[in-house]
Amino acid sequence: MQKIEVIIENTGERLMVDEGTPLSSIAPSNDRHWLGALVNNRAKPMSYTIFRPKKIQFFDIRQKPGWFVYENSVSFLLHKAVRDCFPEARLLVEHTMIVGFFCRIVPDSSESTPLPDQATIVERVRNRMKELQALDIPFVSRTMLREEALKLIEKADLPKTYQLVEHMKRIYVDMQFLDDTLHVTTNILAPSTGCLTTWDFEAYESGFLLRLYQDKPEPINAPKKLFQIFQEHRQWVHLLHVPTITDLNRIVHDKGSNHLIQVSEALHEKKYAEIADAIYQRKDEVKMVLLAGPSSSGKTTSCRRLSVQLSVLGFDVQQISLDDYFVCRARTPRLPNGEYDFENVSAIDIPLLNDHLNRMFKGERVEIPTFDFLKGDPYYSGKAIQMTPSSILLVEGIHALNPMLTEQVDERLKFKVYVNALTQIAIDNQTVIHSSDNRLIRRIVRDNNFRGWDAWNTLHRWEEVRNGELVHIFPFQKHADMIFNSALLYELGVLRTFAEPQLKNVAENVEEFAEAQRLLRLLELVDPIDSKYVPPTSIMREFLGGSSFEY
Repeated sequence: MQKIEVIIENTGERLMVDEGTPLSSIAPSNDRHWLGALVNNRAKPMSYTIFRPKKIQFFDIRQKPGWFVYENSVSFLLHKAVRDCFPEARLLVEHTMIVGFFCRIVPDSSESTPLPDQATIVERVRNRMKELQALDIPFVSRTMLREEALKLIEKADLPKTYQLVEHMKRIYVDMQFLDDTLHVTTNILAPSTGCLTTWDFEAYESGFLLRLYQDKPEPINAPKKLFQIFQEHRQWVHLLHVPTITDLNRIVHDKGSNHLIQVSEALHEKKYAEIADAIYQRKDEVKMVLLAGPSSSGKTTSCRRLSVQLSVLGFDVQQISLDDYFVCRARTPRLPNGEYDFENVSAIDIPLLNDHLNRMFKGERVEIPTFDFLKGDPYYSGKAIQMTPSSILLVEGIHALNPMLTEQVDERLKFKVYVNALTQIAIDNQTVIHSSDNRLIRRIVRDNNFRGWDAWNTLHRWEEVRNGELVHIFPFQKHADMIFNSALLYELGVLRTFAEPQLKNVAENVEEFAEAQRLLRLLELVDPIDSKYVPPTSIMREFLGGSSFEY
């Protein structure tokens, strides 16, 4: 039998193995479960067999590819447990949360057997998940003719999944099985249920929470307002009849894209007006609106559109960007790898900002800096702000809700707004789309349009950006007076046209190739939507270009 060379990047070993050797046979020892491997930078399951020379990097739950595999696998485990416990019910995984997924379990129809109370559902489903985990049942992937796969999906009574696969322009599709239960996922799965040891299933609000963690359960820090925004957006989703990608594709096929865009944008405008009205209710004390959010959440456009709504109410709106208060490069904090840490609140000149704000609120004319990103230094160009009794100041930046940033300013003067793209549209009833994926695709498009960066550059920096968000942004969303969901139900269709060519250009010999392929598999499911229908005031224009606002 022919011998093949493989390189195990985890250990630096070079091995000669028989052709047909599975990854599971050559994996190094691990204190956790290996969930898969990057084989020539393509994510492969542990059952994958080797027939050519390969570079192999195994991953577990601690690495990003492993976390996605773990999420998909536990979600499938939940799907099977619900099917086993309540055959006449349907699992609806509705959106991500910081610690997992929010879901509901509903009767298949009005004629189905009524479900028991919430506590009983939790007990039965959790116990069944633990039984399946203890049985260590393998996850099996089979490549099947699309027509044969559709027959199995129809028999399993998964209408959304059926429509999704029916829409795929492929001869063969990959189907996943757990015992006698089937599933379709855009990612690989763990070797078996025995690998899935860190999860919990519990009651939460009007549904259930599937909690995932690496070592021990994290506290649920998501503010009630954030959950309410998710629920509000779910109402929008059902109002427009687009809970899944399948429904979005149907609208595109029926030439309803323009109407969907118009209604989605109107819902955004309605929300901006509600925020402006809430600020107006406190007009006798509020002098400053602090607007924050993570990367590519649409903060800048939100600031501009909120400014218009406040002007309608009679405010004299002034605006500043926290980016202009960056300290010079010599004072900028650095990451352990030596690169500048722009996500750190210490990258902002906090004393100068507080001095300027307090002087503004006293009615003084204050000259404000402009930051030169090429030179890495602030400079003064004569730009100044002088507030009047009718003035209100909009302050926009990723750190705006951090109490450290404006600690010397009277709390009563502040109104805090948090912006994030909280994606609601799902792949099907069992598989959601991560909000962070939505923002990453936005950022890939924006970086290419306005910074000249290719997708590799954006993907290369993304983990660093995400780590900064976890430390410097997400912990402070609980301070928000109001939360704005900037996700648009149609946006993945518009973004696909711009992001897909960029992602296809990511080279196979770089680590980011695996992430690019994962995003391409997601975008492949979505029919493209012509960007000509997107109005110039839309948040989408912050990423696509063609905005009527100045940035």
